[in-house]
Parts: sequence; structure tokens; C-alpha cells
Amino acid sequence: MTDPDDPAGADGGRPAAAAGFFRPVVRLRPGADARAIRHGFPWVYADEIVADRRTRALAPGTLAVLEDAERRAMGLVTVNPGSRIAARLLDPDPAATIDHGWFCARLARAMALRERLHPAPFYRLVHAEADGLPGVVIDRFGPAAVIQPNAAWAEAHLEALVAALVAVTGVVTVVKNGAGRMRAAEGLAEETAVVRGVLDGPVAVEMNGAVYLADLIAGQKTGFYYDQRDNHALAARLARGQEVLDVFAHTGGFALAALAAGAVAALAVDGSAPALALARMGAGRTGVADRLETRQGDAFDAMAGLAAAGRRFGLVVCDPPAFAPARDALEAGLRAYERVARLAAPLVVPGGFLVLCSCSHAADLAAFRAASVRGIGRARRRAQIIATGYAGPDHPVLPQLAESGYLKALFLRLDG
Repeated sequence: MTDPDDPAGADGGRPAAAAGFFRPVVRLRPGADARAIRHGFPWVYADEIVADRRTRALAPGTLAVLEDAERRAMGLVTVNPGSRIAARLLDPDPAATIDHGWFCARLARAMALRERLHPAPFYRLVHAEADGLPGVVIDRFGPAAVIQPNAAWAEAHLEALVAALVAVTGVVTVVKNGAGRMRAAEGLAEETAVVRGVLDGPVAVEMNGAVYLADLIAGQKTGFYYDQRDNHALAARLARGQEVLDVFAHTGGFALAALAAGAVAALAVDGSAPALALARMGAGRTGVADRLETRQGDAFDAMAGLAAAGRRFGLVVCDPPAFAPARDALEAGLRAYERVARLAAPLVVPGGFLVLCSCSHAADLAAFRAASVRGIGRARRRAQIIATGYAGPDHPVLPQLAESGYLKALFLRLDG
């Protein structure tokens, strides 16, 4: 009998046998791009699945077997009927068991890459889909780790994930950072807490010759931005013997690396007083406190004020938050990036360097570069692009998922 709520008769909730038990089934609509999923694309959007009554009734985070329109199994997915991303591929084996061993295998594979890249255990350990753990971000800080369970399935399996993390890495402190736009899109509440061990104040992170202080509880994201590690290093090379302006500085990422590499002085500008306090603490630990100045306030106002005062710098870095976090914000975001470039360019001495960054998923490199060049042109400066930077290799990109490669950094030399 045809389900009145499933006029196509697809019966998307039919149980399927998996490892001796039954799992619900979600099915692609006819015309959905099954080939992309078979070739590694990890998401199924809400308008691509048969949304019968039983599928809509599945609890967020439910494990299900994904089938194509011809009822051929494609893999094991986690389902969230209330999300734009209705299903995320967990395993190509529809009978896979998501247990302690499964988590350990994924984490061990991820850690093997990071241990090859970095001599000390301070890195991004898990970069979501690119490491086979959809919606999960884990940053490691020596004996501590911060987990962002940004998908409903990860929230539901958090205890097993934490246990595997401890077993594989040996960390003794685990923080759950349950805040942010992505969790809201999954219908998850905000919650940040220490879920394993204890945490006594900020954690010191040594990187590029500088010491940073990361607040794993109250800091932005996981408390630190490992993705800029390589871009910090290149900027620091350009900063030797120069005065540096670090705008949207957070805890002093670019400023402290530049000072450690021999910059004469650095001014760090940010809207967050706690972040700048951590920057000053890091400067003290690095031994460059006498060369760091901090200024709290709106970044756009600060750049305009510096220009009016006639200040110029050998290196100016602007690393703002995501101005275009989604496609509906793209146009406004590109205008904001253009404005950043227009205000920053006059602050660079002739022959000096400007670094412009974007962490917006929706703004690809070409669009971001075009907006930045427009802004520099409006400031009547001429530029050479000398390098383009991306997130470090501990933030691998899943080739089929452009969103996993979000960070762009333009290194420019300005004349005129």
C-alpha cells in the first residue's frame, strides 16, 4: 500500500539489516546526484532525500542507511531532518558499527598525520569531514584537547568520542566547546564545559618562536587559531626590522610571531579586552613585552584614526572574522573585505607589505582577491601579490567539499 505521505511509494523509513540489527533507511530522490556521493561528497541536502513521514520523524543524529533512488545501499549516514544538511556520510559500509573501536581508528589516522607534521602535540587533530568525522573539530593543546561537536550525531556520541580521544592521544583534560552558528543550525543548545579532567587557566602554546596563551573555555572557537601557523611564519619573515600593525589581532597571532622574528615594534588592535590581555601575557612569556602595544576598539575606526594621525607601518595584517559565513551574506561580506583593504593600504609604507585574510566559506579566493584589489585601488595604491596562503596542513581539505578549505591569505607588496 502506498504511504499517503510518500506519494512516490519510496517507503524511505523501511528498516535495513546492518550488523545483525535493523537501521532506518533514507533514500535519495530520483534525479539527486548519487554519483557525487559515491565519489566522496559527504553531504545530502534536505531537498535531495525522500522526506516521508518516517524520515521526518527520525531524531537528530539517528544513524541510517542511505540508498539511492534504485534502493541500492550507498553507506551509513547520520540524519538530521531539521537541518539543511539532512544526512552526513559516516562510513561507506552501511553495516559499520559506530563504537569505541571505530572512533579510535579515525582518531589514530588523524593523529598519525599531525605527528608527522609537528614535533609537539599542539595542532588541529580533527578537521571535521576531511578527517572522516563530520561536523567534529578537535584542537589539541598538549595534555588538553577541545572538542567542538557541531553536528547532532557527534553530540549524541560525545561520551564515546571523548573516551576514544583519551585512549588514542593520552590527553587528560577535554573541553567541550558547544557554541557557534553551526550548532544552532543543527538545533543544538550552546554549552561549554570541562568534560574530562581539570583546567587551570590559559594554556601556553609555543609556535613560530612566540608563546601564546589560549583560553580554552572563554576564548573564541577552541581558544586558538592553529590554521594561521604557516601564514604567521611568512609574515614574520617580512616583518624583520619593521613596525607592524596587527588588526583583528585576537591574542596577538601575527604580532607576536613578528616580534619574535625581529620586528621593531607591533601594535595589536582588537575589540576584545580579554584577547588583548592574553596577547600581552604572551608577549611577556616571549620576552617582547616592551615592543608590543595593544589598542582595544573597533578595527575600522582604529585604522581610520591611525591614517589621520599619519602612522605608517612596514607590515600591516588584517585577519577579520568571517564577513561572509554563508552565501546570503556574500555581497555584504565582499564589501566589508573591500573596505578593510581600502583602510589598511594607506597605512603601509612604500615598499611595505600588506596581508589580508578571509576565513569566509562563502567567499572563494577569486572573489576575495577581487574585493581586496578593489579596495587597494580605491586607496590609490599599487600592489604585487607575492604569495597566497591557506590553512596549515593540519587542516586538510576534502577535495570534494570546498567548505573544508576556507582560509585565504593574500601577501602583497605595495608601492606608491
